[in-house]
Amino acid sequence: MCAGKERIRRVVWVLRAGNSFIIRVLVSGTLAALLSVTAFSQTDEDVINPDRPGIADGSNVVGSKVVQIETGAHFEFRRDGDTREHTFFMPALFRFGIGGSWEARVEGNTFTRVTEFDASTKTDETSGFAPTSIGFKYHILPSEDKDPVFSLGTIVRVFPAWGTKEFRPQHPTGDVRLAADWNFAPKLSLNPNIGIARYEDDQGRLFTTALFAATLSYLPTKDKKLNPFIDIGTQSSEASNGRSSAVLDGGVAYTIGHNFEVDATIATRVHGVTAPKCLFEFGFSWRSKPFQ
Repeated sequence: MCAGKERIRRVVWVLRAGNSFIIRVLVSGTLAALLSVTAFSQTDEDVINPDRPGIADGSNVVGSKVVQIETGAHFEFRRDGDTREHTFFMPALFRFGIGGSWEARVEGNTFTRVTEFDASTKTDETSGFAPTSIGFKYHILPSEDKDPVFSLGTIVRVFPAWGTKEFRPQHPTGDVRLAADWNFAPKLSLNPNIGIARYEDDQGRLFTTALFAATLSYLPTKDKKLNPFIDIGTQSSEASNGRSSAVLDGGVAYTIGHNFEVDATIATRVHGVTAPKCLFEFGFSWRSKPFQ
């Protein structure tokens, strides 16, 4: 979906144009987490279950007194005639377990850079920090089974009107979603999300929209550490008085030890105009129990 020498050349340019330090930070964090995986996993028999990658979030919480970090590097590509826009940001989700059914969540795209091109010439570049949300997840239907067939949770996020430069919205926004996990076959699971949101469009106008996402996961190995998946996310209105939008993506995640997971995703827009024509990302998730 994202093939082509021109696109590859642009990605390399973006990396060389200022993201090398960020990539080094991500690599350093990955290596540091890997060094701690072995010792921690010797005393922990369950396996990390992050909300990334993919569009839909899971229904389960991280567990009491658990700290989990999920982050990565995200690249988006848009085009309108000869005008192109490349966006880079570092999505980050911090999850803190509060008892067995609740978790606090801090989430956002953090550092963001938008670069615009006219033909082959760079015309503008803006960088700053995107809004960060505060929220929670509640596990509505917890199960004492090791591998429950069905699980249900709810996720609430509020984005205050903060951020830097052009990334600062004019109004607070937020969303509420129900998230389910259904293990309907020995190696297959479905993870649907449904919700409602109050967002702000590019003109600063608030609008209400319905959200839906679903992830189909396949676990081909006995240890369930390899997880290829496909998913789709839709939004009934992508802007004030706008049309609906839909994004289709696929990728793979792999768990190393019990507390560290790496992932990669590629996606494309299948309907609407505001979503990127093409995107890809890679990242990792890591958890720890510093208070136990």
